[in-house]
Amino acid sequence: MKKRSILLCLIFLLFLSLTTFKHVSAQTEGRGKLVHVIPIEKEVERGLEAFLRRTMAEAEEANVDHIIFEINTPGGRVDAANNIGEIIQDVSIPKTAYIRSQALSAGSYISLFADYIYMNPQATIGASGIITSDGNAADEKAQSYWREAMGSAAEAKGRDRIYAEAMADKEIDLPEYNAPKGQYLTLGPTAALEVGYSNGTVNHRTEVLAELGLANAEVVEIEPTAAEEFARFLTNSVVVSILLSLAGLGLIIELYSPGFGVPGSIGLISLILFFYGHMVAGFAGYEVLVLFVLGIGLIILEFFVPGGIVGGIGALSIVAALYLSAYNIVHLSYSILIALIISIGAAVFLYRRIGLEKGLFRHIILSDKETPDRGYTAADHREDLIGKIGTAITPLRPAGTVVVNDERIDVVTEGGFIRQHTEVKVVSVAGARVVVSEYKNEEEK
Repeated sequence: MKKRSILLCLIFLLFLSLTTFKHVSAQTEGRGKLVHVIPIEKEVERGLEAFLRRTMAEAEEANVDHIIFEINTPGGRVDAANNIGEIIQDVSIPKTAYIRSQALSAGSYISLFADYIYMNPQATIGASGIITSDGNAADEKAQSYWREAMGSAAEAKGRDRIYAEAMADKEIDLPEYNAPKGQYLTLGPTAALEVGYSNGTVNHRTEVLAELGLANAEVVEIEPTAAEEFARFLTNSVVVSILLSLAGLGLIIELYSPGFGVPGSIGLISLILFFYGHMVAGFAGYEVLVLFVLGIGLIILEFFVPGGIVGGIGALSIVAALYLSAYNIVHLSYSILIALIISIGAAVFLYRRIGLEKGLFRHIILSDKETPDRGYTAADHREDLIGKIGTAITPLRPAGTVVVNDERIDVVTEGGFIRQHTEVKVVSVAGARVVVSEYKNEEEK
């Protein structure tokens, strides 16, 4: 009986110590660790790439113990996703993707680079087929590349590549996951957990931290600066086309307007916004800004220096600055082409309505006329010949040569033919043009 009592006491003490240890362990779990939470939201584009490049560098400098990406994106640009994948892969810090709502297309590709993936009960991952800007499927070469990229990203983290490939290639048949041939694979939390594309289903970030053993870690939420958010907006391909179109349109309208007013200001501001966005996003350096300012200065100088060469060099400087700041030359070329079409259309319309006599054009286009009343003469006026009689020394068909008072003069008839050696009479003079008619006919009249 005594032994039994001692044994029960030992068991109770052991249970108490284990419970106490577990409680203390839970309280100290992750203590002293540093976690950065980085959002990946909205469209995946080069502005997001610049933001992640900065935040990854800051995480390494701060010796962060873990990075959590909170993902909610419908996808975006493939080139930006590729670059983001390289940025994440180059950082040796453990990384977790917490999909709060959706990680589609480029978002699913980025998620696959994380060491761990956790999903909200309503989250989805997949549907990663490449779609061109006109809404059609990309060509076979691009699709093949993207399928391999998706598969390799999954395989690099020990995941079965077939599911990542099915997200990018609708020819892969996976009817058991509601992705028969002809549909891209999209996984919910349960299916993702089943195929190893999720490490767990959670309702909040705190649960993710608990799963990772970082419940009491210091958590720092990283947010994009206002300048970075604005830059992401300004570097959007649609916004770039609008800005360049406004710049061209503003310049054209300004040429037809007196002084420098609203159209020119809008055009100049549009260009400034273009370069500002690309510089903040990290696509352009100060050399681009120097080229841009130089181009503007040369165009202004053109109004004071005749010849057109200075203005041409200024325009080339601005175009060079545009291309040097471009993250995709093809897309920028399309944007410039759209801006040119709009600008040329506006120029033709304004020319027909206004002409070139008003606005800044009056300073760069010569409008003076060489008229006799202002002292300009193209040749001697021979009004003294009017009424004189001469002889045609060549046939006049209708032009030819006559002799008047022993002076050879080039003349034209009023339209008819006059034979050689016929007497003629000068009937009018207009500048260097001397008009004659047959003298005999004049007498008969």
